[in-house]
Amino acid sequence: MCGITGFINFGGHNRADALSRLKRMADILRHRGPDEEGFYVDDHAALGHRRLSIIDLNSGQQPMAALNGQVQIVFNGEIYNFLEIRHELEAKGYRFNTRCDTEVILLGYVEWGEQCVAKLNGMFAFAIWDNRYQQLFLARDRVGKKPLYYYHNGQTFAFASELKALRVGDLCPDELDLEALDCYFSFGYIPAPKSIYKAVKKLPASRYLRVSKQACTEIRYWNLSFADPIPRTLDEVTEEFAALLDEAVRCRLMSEVPLGVFLSGGLDSTLVAASMARVMKTPVITNSIGFDAQDFNELPLAREVAEHIQADHHEFIVKPQVTDILDKITWHFDEPFADSSAVPTWYVCQMAKQKVTVALSGDGGDEGFGGYTFRYIPHVLESRLRAMLPAVLRRPLFGLVGTMWPRSARLPKPLRLKTIFENLAVSDAEAFYRDLIWLRDETRTALYSHDFMQALHGFTPIEMVYPFYAGSDAPDALGRSQDTDIHFYMTDDILVKVDRMSMAHSLEVRSPLMDYRILEFAARLPTDLKIQNSKGKLLLRKLASQRLPASLENRPKLGFSIPAAAWLRSELKPVIEQILLDKYSPIATIIEGKKIRSLWKEHLEGSRDHSVFFWGIMMLGLWKSNCYDSSEQ
Repeated sequence: MCGITGFINFGGHNRADALSRLKRMADILRHRGPDEEGFYVDDHAALGHRRLSIIDLNSGQQPMAALNGQVQIVFNGEIYNFLEIRHELEAKGYRFNTRCDTEVILLGYVEWGEQCVAKLNGMFAFAIWDNRYQQLFLARDRVGKKPLYYYHNGQTFAFASELKALRVGDLCPDELDLEALDCYFSFGYIPAPKSIYKAVKKLPASRYLRVSKQACTEIRYWNLSFADPIPRTLDEVTEEFAALLDEAVRCRLMSEVPLGVFLSGGLDSTLVAASMARVMKTPVITNSIGFDAQDFNELPLAREVAEHIQADHHEFIVKPQVTDILDKITWHFDEPFADSSAVPTWYVCQMAKQKVTVALSGDGGDEGFGGYTFRYIPHVLESRLRAMLPAVLRRPLFGLVGTMWPRSARLPKPLRLKTIFENLAVSDAEAFYRDLIWLRDETRTALYSHDFMQALHGFTPIEMVYPFYAGSDAPDALGRSQDTDIHFYMTDDILVKVDRMSMAHSLEVRSPLMDYRILEFAARLPTDLKIQNSKGKLLLRKLASQRLPASLENRPKLGFSIPAAAWLRSELKPVIEQILLDKYSPIATIIEGKKIRSLWKEHLEGSRDHSVFFWGIMMLGLWKSNCYDSSEQ
């Protein structure tokens, strides 16, 4: 895994000045690639690279050149099918100087041009400068495992794996994007193509970008189709999936450095570990962490799985020093990011790095196979009810009931119906959006200042979600929900979290369940092979019953979590209160001071749990304090 950065000045630049700037940009990415650095500069282009050596340790340095230096590449990621593509290119007469996947991409581009990306199975972000045509070609993998930011002002185009490289290169105007801030307060993260800065964008997943002096053109090269599910039996699809999983794991085992797996004790990571045990000739190195608070400890089940697959198992008990690491976490994220599971992810990556340089994970199982039943099941039921009533009756009826129904955690669970009534009054797409966000419309309106609302000019974050949901070809609400989660939540929350926290420790993470072949297979499954009897991931549970201890098959999902509410009332209380008093914080101009103080009082008293909201407030404030620090955290 690596860090890439660079810029193109179509009007030309001084080579010495360009190299000086480029070195600053690459140096701040050294955590992504501590092993080597490399640079290429000509009269128009400057490409920089930081390398984390995984394959072909003695060669494969970047930038890498072809056609007598006319074509140059910097690449971040791994291509799992590079040997197959290499053999295809060799049959066409190409000769290779290295054993690495970078050269395969480079010569693939020479042979197939922009269509080379469709042949790649892996996680990647790369940039190719083609001096023959004075053109830059950039691409990002199908689900966005590897990041790519860019800035374009017509004359200069700059790109980087992380925003901080653009900042130290003075290629990142720092005007905040107010719509991005609105998205942050709604989702807890900033979805592509937006970034926290108005002038900087993220290249969305499954896209490539063609940049010349005349134009900057974005093209989508892959779509996930949920149309026309194929009727099959559970036994048939389990057999097919087992073979797909084993192949996805096998092709991710190529490494010349120590390799292992994150083992949380949950269904997804244990299936990946069990598959590794089937295809590896040596014991799997498993890494598990537990927290000193018993409620947040999955070590006993992870240990049971490790014994079952005869793994080389390593356990780490963590007492989180949250006040010591939050500045580091916010520095590595570059943008405000409010998913509190970043804290345990930081620790599991830190601990895993002590034993391995590459770790496989179970990420992707929930999105691909219907694991988010707490959202999916109510959404599907609501969708069926909507279909039974015409909108002209449903909207006023349920809209009125939803407005009048009380919202209170003190109500018995069967009577907490306000959200359901409100959702029944709107479309499927809007209801799904409401299930994703933290701030309901009425809360958003009450919290935001008048000036901030005016500055948004009518923008609402549903504009970021709606195209995914409404544009899906899925025949039902479950498929549309999964389609949206894969391209929105998974890409801009889960994968951002894993990339930044792993790269902070120079650890590469590979995710077999996100193999595009598995995602395409899962998308074509009938609904009753995903969720049945209120349980999700039916197919994964079936395979687990064949490969894993019986105690795991019906275990509820836990995942990484932390006692955020308690921390905010104790050791993090001074941090929050200092941020709330900062009159220069973005929060001071966005949120009504009186309202936020009222919510904070409720949280401190324990009458309401506002931990999700105040974790977001805290991370925004810490980002403001750390975002311009150019030193490694």
